[in-house]
Amino acid sequence: MNGEQKVLKFKPPVWGLVLASVVTFFLVIFLAALTWNAIKQHDYIGRSDQQIYTIAISGEGKVTAVPDIAQVSLGIETQSPSVATAQKENTDKMNKLIAELKSLDIDKEDIKTVNYSIYPQYDWLDGRQLLRGYSVSQSATVKIRDLEKISAVLEKSVLAGANQVGGLTFTIDEPEALRQQAREKALLNAKEKAESLAKIAGVKLGRLVSFNEFSNGYPPVYYGDYALKEQGIGGGAAPQIEPGSQEIIINVNVTYEVL
Repeated sequence: MNGEQKVLKFKPPVWGLVLASVVTFFLVIFLAALTWNAIKQHDYIGRSDQQIYTIAISGEGKVTAVPDIAQVSLGIETQSPSVATAQKENTDKMNKLIAELKSLDIDKEDIKTVNYSIYPQYDWLDGRQLLRGYSVSQSATVKIRDLEKISAVLEKSVLAGANQVGGLTFTIDEPEALRQQAREKALLNAKEKAESLAKIAGVKLGRLVSFNEFSNGYPPVYYGDYALKEQGIGGGAAPQIEPGSQEIIINVNVTYEVL
């Protein structure tokens, strides 16, 4: 008024500015992705979908570990003219053996019966077969998680009546983490070989197009029989047992595309 004219200035709403910023951000990301794809596609210019050149290579990964589980076979064989007597004597001895194992903190889940058998025994006299008696045999595998107790387990088992002791092996309780380490080493070894060959050949290493692996199965370390099978033999001091070490080996075959 009074000859003056007011000029109204337009101010866009705040939400409009936010929306414009978001659209601009995603537009930049989209353009960056297009640029990256164009760079990658440059490596494939002049090549048809069927024309693929590859390089195949193998790699090996090795991890050395100390076994943490021992397993041993313990058995008792009892002979008697009477099958009932043989069964009772064998059962009493086996129960005593299991009690001794539990006194060494061996869990019942780690004691597994694997054999129980009864069979007759015969003598030959003047061409005739004569029944001499019966033999009852029972055996169990025992898993020892505390390797410091191996010698004590062997010694107490023989003192408790075990006359069949053997098959002592060492294994790794949970090997998958070690297998993964070996697998990673094998893949890295294969990639380094492939990159070296690609450099010599004057080509560029492309995508990994195939992969397979195989392993040594980390077989258990085996120790021979500890006690003789004849009754009444044994009961001396148990030997010191060392678990040694095991190698977990993973071998891989991989194929890379070359550009």
